[in-house]
Amino acid sequence: MLDFRMETFLAVCRHMNYTKAAQELNLTQPGVSQHIRWLEEQYGVKLFQYANKHLSLTEQGERLRSVALTMKHDTQSLQRSFREPGPMAYRLVMGVTPTVGMYLIPRPLARYHRRYPEAPITLRVSNTQSLCQGLDQGELDFAIVEGYFCKSDYDWLLYRHEPYLAVCGANYSFARQPRVLSDLLGETLIIREPGSGNREIISRALSRGNLSVQDFRSVIEVSDMNVLKEMLLLGCGVGFLYQAAARPEIEQGKLREIPLEDFQESHDITFLWRKGSVFAPWYQTLHQLLSLLEEENSPGEGGDS
Repeated sequence: MLDFRMETFLAVCRHMNYTKAAQELNLTQPGVSQHIRWLEEQYGVKLFQYANKHLSLTEQGERLRSVALTMKHDTQSLQRSFREPGPMAYRLVMGVTPTVGMYLIPRPLARYHRRYPEAPITLRVSNTQSLCQGLDQGELDFAIVEGYFCKSDYDWLLYRHEPYLAVCGANYSFARQPRVLSDLLGETLIIREPGSGNREIISRALSRGNLSVQDFRSVIEVSDMNVLKEMLLLGCGVGFLYQAAARPEIEQGKLREIPLEDFQESHDITFLWRKGSVFAPWYQTLHQLLSLLEEENSPGEGGDS
């Protein structure tokens, strides 16, 4: 387990406020200050600094925060492995973003379960920010995400490179056929919530043309991918989906792609874990295994990919 003073340090990092950290830990503020001073003396560096009455981490404090979070993560993972010996060692405690959860991971997980039927699988579906917090707190071993993350905090491998499409309902009507991204601004945009990969990808694409989500005529923001797709099917507006997410409805004639001259987006789906984790070799093995299981065809599954 982490030293109790390191837990205090992480609480101050979360709040950037000694008083709030003390309240969370049920300590006095002088007690929190004492713990931070002890760590600074132990490592011989300054961990926090004040500027314009605002508390922030020093460069050395940021390095300690990253290492401490990885230590916390690995401790939690080790405790789980002690509780689940034998075949249970093949357990999966993972998180995925909604599109990955709905369209990319179910078949690999089903095949994994057939290969290791006694291994428990815990799957959390949430946005990238939430999953990164789960990794930081040791609640998840690894995650497969579509959103952007701080590469200085995590080690990662490419899981899949997926094209991104502008789409609308099959019977959706435009006043004039759009040719470029800005032609869609007169439509209603259906989009996921802030922090989601869906929103970040389209926001970055728009920013390259000095545009933003707010430039659309109106915006419908939903936190569930099923709802987002259903609203597209009902003709409520335009949206952007991974090819894997849109393919079934496009093939059924329920959705159609909106070809745009200036929108040829694709995005990396990323397999990540806490930077410097002692379990990195195991996560690399799982990455390879799940990638292979995604590609292989199992008896009775036809020609899925």
